[in-house]
Amino acid sequence: MDDPRLAGGGGGRKKGKTWVLALSYAFDWFILVVGGLVGYILGKVTPNMRPFSLQNPDISFPFAVKETVPVWIAVVAAVIAPIIIIAIICLVFVPGATVPRGTPRDLIWKRKLWELHMGWLGLGLSVIASWLITNGMKNMFGKPRPDLLDRCQPDLANIALHIAGGIANSTNTEGVLVYASICTNTDKYILDDGFRSYPSGHSSSAAAGLIYLSLFIASKFAITIPFFAPAGYTDASFAAFPSRTRIGITKTESYELQNRGASASPVDPSLQKQLAHHGQAVLAVRRQAAAPPLYLLFVAVLPFFGAVFIAGSRWFDFRHHGFDILFGFFIGTVTSVFAFRYYHLPISQGAGWAWGPRSTDKAFWGGVGSYSYATDRALGTYRGGDEEEALDTVERADSFPYRRDTATGTGIGTGQAPSVRKSPTIEDEREQEQDTAYRGGSRS
Repeated sequence: MDDPRLAGGGGGRKKGKTWVLALSYAFDWFILVVGGLVGYILGKVTPNMRPFSLQNPDISFPFAVKETVPVWIAVVAAVIAPIIIIAIICLVFVPGATVPRGTPRDLIWKRKLWELHMGWLGLGLSVIASWLITNGMKNMFGKPRPDLLDRCQPDLANIALHIAGGIANSTNTEGVLVYASICTNTDKYILDDGFRSYPSGHSSSAAAGLIYLSLFIASKFAITIPFFAPAGYTDASFAAFPSRTRIGITKTESYELQNRGASASPVDPSLQKQLAHHGQAVLAVRRQAAAPPLYLLFVAVLPFFGAVFIAGSRWFDFRHHGFDILFGFFIGTVTSVFAFRYYHLPISQGAGWAWGPRSTDKAFWGGVGSYSYATDRALGTYRGGDEEEALDTVERADSFPYRRDTATGTGIGTGQAPSVRKSPTIEDEREQEQDTAYRGGSRS
């Protein structure tokens, strides 16, 4: 009798439940939208106003009415431009040269759109997280900007009515701190904004959007310091559709089944000879990697340089103190690196790919003891994806009527072999049990 745990293709997407997976990612976007709205509201709230000295030269700079990089240009540079560039890269250059001839066009577009979705989702997480953190900190600290006195227009005739601390006398106010109530400027926006110096919002947003874009470009175009491929990986491991490029796999077998010991069709002797020759050609360590063209490095760092310019403009526009700019840039850098790694493989080891979708079982929740959101709950096995769907001679079914033909050594049946790759924490006994099940040994 069939094992009910394997119904629906093991760890694959269960028929009728793809909407759960789509809803989980829609909920991700909903959270980002809410975060953006909260950040916008925080930007309108009156901040704390730290007492200041009228004799402080650090807040005595002139108010620059015309900024070098106004808010709208910063938004275009740090948000709109990355959105467009990411779309162009994903729709034109993805999935790249690893797609075997004959791969269905719908699968290629499926990969393009998935990489685009992950690219935009990571960008959204980076920018909104930095904006939310920055605006919250601005209001909480209420640090005066370098041009505060020009914004404030203090009432010098009534200083005694606004003293917050220090030692005052009739002839010297150098050691006196005053409240913001001394300001006579009636423009609430200009005055409130004068107490939002720390950290710099331009710097954090520019770093969040443009450093993320630099990482994305470097990932997609393999712009990295040369490295050794991780042990146990092959070229097929990083291909767009490994199942179609795997040597010796029959049309009804999956990439994972080969890794689990299922027999394969004999490999062409001439092909074996070519592979052996290739192995000798790359045997030398120095031949296993090479530096990317330098112009690609320049392309990748251009967004980073743009972020540095935007941040620097806040210094010579007298909008922020030096530490405010540096800390804002630090916030954006942290959120960009985190957001990139949250949705994308490491640049030096991931061949430019984003992580795959979650499993439908764990679309919203993994729970204690779950090490991966790509596995199902029942067996801890990785769910299938477009790599297995690329085997277009096999169709998915709700059940798994799959068995091996002992005469030919190939798989036969009307359903697709499940995409099951043993998780690192599954016991050897369970592995043996599953292997037996896949070969038909436990079926009647």
